[in-house]
Amino acid sequence: MSVTPEPAHLSNHHRNTLRQIFEHPVSHNIEWRAVVSLLETVGTTVEQPGGKLDVTIGTQKEFIEPPAGKDLDTQTVLDLRRMLSSAGLRPDGAVGPA
Repeated sequence: MSVTPEPAHLSNHHRNTLRQIFEHPVSHNIEWRAVVSLLETVGTTVEQPGGKLDVTIGTQKEFIEPPAGKDLDTQTVLDLRRMLSSAGLRPDGAVGPA
């Protein structure tokens, strides 16, 4: 049984970060700290010894490399988009199919 977060758990800040992740074209100013905060809210995060972030949301699991600067690169945004949508999160902050 997978556990999915309730929409009420997302603050406006988290909803804005989620919207940025799902924007087309890919936004190039999504801050790593905002993404980590979102991921901690909707799932489980564990920082690995090499600096990668082990993220689990429901049945979805990813190892995410932090960016060199403060903003995410395009591939990381696309990976997050896939993971979050597979876990049932939508750009509006709701959970489940659109």
